[in-house]
Amino acid sequence: MSDLIVGIGLVFVIEGVLYAAFPGAMRKMILDITKLPDFNMRAIGLLSLVIGVIIVWAVRG
Repeated sequence: MSDLIVGIGLVFVIEGVLYAAFPGAMRKMILDITKLPDFNMRAIGLLSLVIGVIIVWAVRG
């Protein structure tokens, strides 16, 4: 359970760094994302999920 909390904390750290370092680029990215069709958003989400599972599997064995 503590690994899950650490993982969530790292997500916040990474997002915070991106918003602090590149606020204009992040705003533009968010606007661009809202224009994507649902199918593309779903594909990106599933790809991210698979990559995340592979990373966790590789690290945890």
